[in-house]
Amino acid sequence: MTRRVPVPAAKLPQAGGRALFEFENKSLALFNVDGDVFAIDDSCPHQGASLCGGRLDGKVIQCCAHGLRFDLRSGYLLNSTQLKVNNYPVELVDGQAFIVIASEESAP
Repeated sequence: MTRRVPVPAAKLPQAGGRALFEFENKSLALFNVDGDVFAIDDSCPHQGASLCGGRLDGKVIQCCAHGLRFDLRSGYLLNSTQLKVNNYPVELVDGQAFIVIASEESAP
């Protein structure tokens, strides 16, 4: 089952911006890179540091705790497929943004 979680307009970052979006028991970091919005878990899979405040370089976020760099498009650590932060598609429908979250059962 797939859920579409609406993002309040105040939480949708403008171009070049970022925002922390919390719902239920999830904390997501949202990034707007050149008009494309990316959503990832706001917790580095290494030791749990927040990624929202990390250094953004194009579509790569760097964890401020230990410097690990993740591709916002795939969630994977750069140059590796061994470590990944959960990432979620963002859909824009009639000006409303939705984060698409697949349930554990339907995830590939």
